[in-house]
Amino acid sequence: MRLGLGDAREVIAGGLFLSFATLGVVLASDYPLGSAMRMGAGYFPLLVSAALGVLGVALLLRGLTVRVEAQAGGTLFSWRPGLLVSGSILAFAWLLPSLGLALATLLMTVLSGLARRQARVGELALLGLALGAFSVLVFAYGLGLNLPVLPT
Repeated sequence: MRLGLGDAREVIAGGLFLSFATLGVVLASDYPLGSAMRMGAGYFPLLVSAALGVLGVALLLRGLTVRVEAQAGGTLFSWRPGLLVSGSILAFAWLLPSLGLALATLLMTVLSGLARRQARVGELALLGLALGAFSVLVFAYGLGLNLPVLPT
């Protein structure tokens, strides 16, 4: 056992979240905020940046807590999850125009879920189907965004 100063990955993630939150607040401050009843262009970005900042502080504090732990053989960065999650986002952006929102969301969910070593493809497929249906209902029909829903 050793006495450690927390998890470096959480400290780095918390710092990145705080950095993005600060950038979001700075960029949103150029736009009118409005009020809760009549939101301006900067209201929602400011709200999201504030939530991201709170999450960043929580991660930073959690990562800086002193922990007593057994010798761990983990590394700071694992290539498999990083590549699969990044690749799934790129695949979603590339496949969305041809496959449509439902199938692109399904594939993105399965690809990013495979970053976890204990992933089960059946569970990921069910989650992808649910997220695909939800995204179609919210973005294509609810918000009326001009997105292809199914393959063209």
